[in-house]
Amino acid sequence: MKTFHFQPLRWGVISMLLLLVFNTLNASSHREAPLIANDPLADNTDLYAFRSPDNPNTITIIANYIPAELPYGGPNYNTFGENIRYEIHIDNDASKWGDEITYRFTFTRTNGDPSTFFNIRLGQQNLRASYTLERSTDGGNTWQTIVQNGIVPPPNIGPRSIQSPVGLGASDYESLITAAITTASTGEKVFCGPADDPFYVDLGGVFDLGNLPRQDGPSRDGIGRLNVHSICLQIPITSLLKTGVNPTPVNILDPNFVIGVWASASRPSVRTFHTDGTLTDGGDGWIQVSRLGMPLTNEVIIPTAFKDYWNSLPAYEDVYDKFLDQFFWNPELSLYMDDRFYGGAVPAFAPLRIQTSSLGMFDFGYKKDGLFALKGNPALDGTALDDDVFGTLLLPQAAAARSVDLWPIFHTGVPNVAPYQLATGKEGNPLAAGKPFINNFLPNQADMLRLNMAVPVTPRDDPNFSSEGLIQAAVLGLTDPAYNTTTDLQFIPNMDGFPNGRRLEDDVTLIELQAVSGAVLAAVGLWYDDFDGSNPLTQDLLDVLGYRTGVNANDKVFKSQFPYVAAPWSGVE
Repeated sequence: MKTFHFQPLRWGVISMLLLLVFNTLNASSHREAPLIANDPLADNTDLYAFRSPDNPNTITIIANYIPAELPYGGPNYNTFGENIRYEIHIDNDASKWGDEITYRFTFTRTNGDPSTFFNIRLGQQNLRASYTLERSTDGGNTWQTIVQNGIVPPPNIGPRSIQSPVGLGASDYESLITAAITTASTGEKVFCGPADDPFYVDLGGVFDLGNLPRQDGPSRDGIGRLNVHSICLQIPITSLLKTGVNPTPVNILDPNFVIGVWASASRPSVRTFHTDGTLTDGGDGWIQVSRLGMPLTNEVIIPTAFKDYWNSLPAYEDVYDKFLDQFFWNPELSLYMDDRFYGGAVPAFAPLRIQTSSLGMFDFGYKKDGLFALKGNPALDGTALDDDVFGTLLLPQAAAARSVDLWPIFHTGVPNVAPYQLATGKEGNPLAAGKPFINNFLPNQADMLRLNMAVPVTPRDDPNFSSEGLIQAAVLGLTDPAYNTTTDLQFIPNMDGFPNGRRLEDDVTLIELQAVSGAVLAAVGLWYDDFDGSNPLTQDLLDVLGYRTGVNANDKVFKSQFPYVAAPWSGVE
């Protein structure tokens, strides 16, 4: 085992001139930026990518749009917008710039009975949406239409509109969902339509200056009983692999099975409003107005002044890497998890305290050095932090404390290289090889969900299934005798959970708050400050793992089969 030769830490004096904006959590991308808040039909709300639990040879990707839809929002109910390109982007080869595969959805709306103010009457539907789906597999150079006139179910207005003979006369709303599921000419299963919003968080508590969980009363799901519009794709894994990859993975961490996924919405560059109440779209191109990869990025990481700019950038834009990295290296949220800054002003976050003296020497607080004191130290040789391995990607500079954990989680994925292995077997040296845990490394420096498609599915009825995703998998790997007595590669339940992709059930708010508080650092052996050299399960670590936001489950049960999202709430519920 290597001997540490630590250089003295540089303890800078940090002065904060003004706390400008409390950039706290929002629903994953609901009204997250000033401009997109005025254009809800084009607003990405959430993105999910997971290995299908009932069909593990496929990957399901779900992109949701239109935040906070009221189920009773008539007479003009929400539906997908016209003159919007809704796109799902997939990168399977980091050696090439941009997307290898893109799915593009465009929608058309028609009125079946313009003489009525009702949305549904006598078998006719107004604002009825249908869609065309195109696919590109050459970076957007050419496109193939794979679904035409796809069905979008109507809003779930109520039983008279949906089931009665004076409405559509359907047997129930679920039958409309089933009828709308189609198979593309290239083999993908597709669904587009309204759904219960699968995200859950106490928005009221969050915006009350970080009162999460509420200190003065019960928490409440701010997205509960609200709907979104979902675009759902189920794609064979073989269709997502880059050219030449063997369809049978080497093991569950095969790097050739890593994909990156992001979603966007674009509009024509010019919109003209006419005096007769109509409008036309035109201009000389399409402008991206919304995007989403990792959840909560534009809410928790990006300051208000840059949120619209962020939405306009392609996920791979070079200027993003050069300018916006600073917000990942030192996220504002860390200020409220550190008593040296503003921790005392946010009592709800009291259990979440960042390591300021991990192993007696490493400070991961706001604009501290983290592991940068080891730069050039032989202790880094052969690790992911060695400049000869990944360059300066993960240890770029001083005063960038979270470049070693939060930045790769959001920006590159995590490689199966020390120190990014569980502390099991490290014998107290966080830089040593440990228990292999995850590999979703796609080092294209882009904001995407990254998913290793070789990782098995955790059945939803498994007693170890947890909405805490990789956090719970790490806990099992460190504490469960079934896993912590060996450094062999094993499948640990929930290794297929966020941030290795994102399942509908995953509690991303909780996971990301725990990650900002240093849970990932602890998992690899950079224990919390109260570690005395014996048992790493200290009170500080237990506080982080026991922290809850107050809302930790969706308000509806998800389906066990595609499209998995729950049916939309009815306007009369």
